[in-house]
Amino acid sequence: MVSKGRILVTGGAGFIGTHTALQLLKQGFKVSIIDNLDNAVEEAVHRLRQLVGAKLSGDLDFHLGDIRNVVDLEKLFSQTKFDAVIHFAGLKAVGESVANPMRYFDNNLVGSITLYKVMAKYNCKKLVFSSSATVYGQPDEIPCLEDSELKAMNPYGRTKLFLEEIARDIQRADPEWRIILLRYFNPVAAHESGMLGEDPKGIPNNLMPYITQVAVGRLPELNVYGHDYPTHDGSAIRDYIHVMDLADGHVVALEKLLEREDTGCVAYNLGTGRGTSVLEMVAAFEKASNKKIPIKLCPRRPGDATAVYASIDKAAKELGWKAKYGIDEMCRDQWKWASQNPWGYQSKP
Repeated sequence: MVSKGRILVTGGAGFIGTHTALQLLKQGFKVSIIDNLDNAVEEAVHRLRQLVGAKLSGDLDFHLGDIRNVVDLEKLFSQTKFDAVIHFAGLKAVGESVANPMRYFDNNLVGSITLYKVMAKYNCKKLVFSSSATVYGQPDEIPCLEDSELKAMNPYGRTKLFLEEIARDIQRADPEWRIILLRYFNPVAAHESGMLGEDPKGIPNNLMPYITQVAVGRLPELNVYGHDYPTHDGSAIRDYIHVMDLADGHVVALEKLLEREDTGCVAYNLGTGRGTSVLEMVAAFEKASNKKIPIKLCPRRPGDATAVYASIDKAAKELGWKAKYGIDEMCRDQWKWASQNPWGYQSKP
């Protein structure tokens, strides 16, 4: 297979990064991963190599490094010519960002600006940026359209919003840049093999890994934050998307960047366009796993919105991308990962 180009994937040892790197390799791209392993483990990269096989594994290299460190980036860019960057590296827990905003500004803002400077220096001006639906805050209307008002409700969301604005400014000042901002909703599930999945360090901040840890006996019960929202069952509504659908969305966005000179700086929602409540997701997971998930109803968390789901028309029309999987498949693949890897990438605690 003729290589389609070499792509740098920042944060590529993480949950979405590994699944995207897998699809890139299978599509004929060469992949370099840089990750500081703040919320990831190198075992995930070893699993990725096993999944793609020896031949494609030769197209993958891993670098332990931090995008806040110019020396780490200079070393990479001076030795390798990259055709584009997919930028995942960053912290992503809403609650933690409210408690410790400076950590988020340092990792997400300083890290990204450092990366963009080095990219420009080495004339690598094609970027797919991992943004988030948190840029919409609590939207006035749902589904969220890409041109809806942006008004993040928490420091994590604000870092994503600031980084979108920075990307727009950079591209406006230097039209050689081509940037696609992918606003994703709630990534869940795992590769169908059960070899790759989400393995957060510490107590999970996101619903699916939390449910999973209850199901395998690592946590006693699921805390459901908010049971008095103005929704049909009182729990918050989100647009959950299978991580493999999300990975494919990155590949098609990248291909558009590489092919179209007139990309500019453009945002796309990646979601299913359907809202699912927390309690509906719990019920679907119970069905897939045949396990009862004990729940504890807790007060709402600061910075959480009532209901957020995507308008998916723009991605369908301009990228030719649409999510293939529903919540039954999400829960099936999540449970396969969890049942095969009850302690994530560790064999035991």
